[in-house]
Amino acid sequence: MLTKDFLYSLPDNLIAQYPANERGESRMLVLDEVRKISDKKFKDIIGYLTSDDLIVLNDTRVIPARLFLEKETGGKVELIIERILNKDKLIAQLRSNRKLKLDTFLFLDNKKIFQIKEKVDDMFLLCYLGEDEIMELFDRSGHIPLPPYIKRVDENIDKERYQTVFSKKLGAVAAPTAGLHFTKEILEKISFEGIDSTKLTLHVGAGTFQPVREIDITQHKMHNEKVSISQKTVDKITATKSRGGRIVAIGTTVVRALESAVINGTLEPYEGETDIFIYPGYEFNIVDGLITNFHLPESTLLMLVCAFGGRNNILEAYSHAIKKEYKFYSYGDAMLIMNKGK
Repeated sequence: MLTKDFLYSLPDNLIAQYPANERGESRMLVLDEVRKISDKKFKDIIGYLTSDDLIVLNDTRVIPARLFLEKETGGKVELIIERILNKDKLIAQLRSNRKLKLDTFLFLDNKKIFQIKEKVDDMFLLCYLGEDEIMELFDRSGHIPLPPYIKRVDENIDKERYQTVFSKKLGAVAAPTAGLHFTKEILEKISFEGIDSTKLTLHVGAGTFQPVREIDITQHKMHNEKVSISQKTVDKITATKSRGGRIVAIGTTVVRALESAVINGTLEPYEGETDIFIYPGYEFNIVDGLITNFHLPESTLLMLVCAFGGRNNILEAYSHAIKKEYKFYSYGDAMLIMNKGK
């Protein structure tokens, strides 16, 4: 299967630059079990769930992972942290108008703060030269790492709206965006209707924005991301499956986490990393329903969604969403895809 098989054309004005005026007020395109398309509001989600179902949330929390730095020459460099290796080394994504050379020093407020040591795939190994702990630096000087298709600097609104209301465990450099639609009130209504929920953690890395550069998608190598799935979550999912209920994943990160933790057909507790790449032809073990946003053309996230809902069905739904002027990407509208439970 080719990367170009997941190409579609999107007008720039449909790329959401800000969240909806109120959390939970987004639109929602529904692709149901018989692949009928419906236009709804996100708050209608409760009507598509039953008390036998279980929703699974990703409780990762976004860190202020972006720094705006300078080279000794005054050239601008943008840094987005991928992960901290130890007290003086980290992996990061760097963006600059010119090619970055090894051993280059990077400055913050006229102080040497990092030195570029190695190229690591599409990222860089940096040596930290500051006096504080690395996370203290980011807490003090970091910015919310808005995706590259949001063409503005982060603002105060993003400190709240680029986090889910159930975020808890610090470690992501991008939000699990399907969760951004939920308000505490919506979650309370879901609970009131007898619909249970559970949480896992997948810390979204900077690699989530890396493009697929291979012509053949099977040659693409995914980035690693940290995952944590507890015994409690496994028990809830197993019980839901046993009673014939559906597992509804809130976002592609939840899908990847759950499918990574299946061993010989059985879901197990998991602490570790995943580089699972899900694309059409993949047979899902756990997930029966998916709430997600609309994803970039030729992206691994779109490939996952096409694996779940069928490529032709998804691209038809995307065409419908464009005609109806849904908003796309991280701050955009939602999509609900339901499969028949096993």
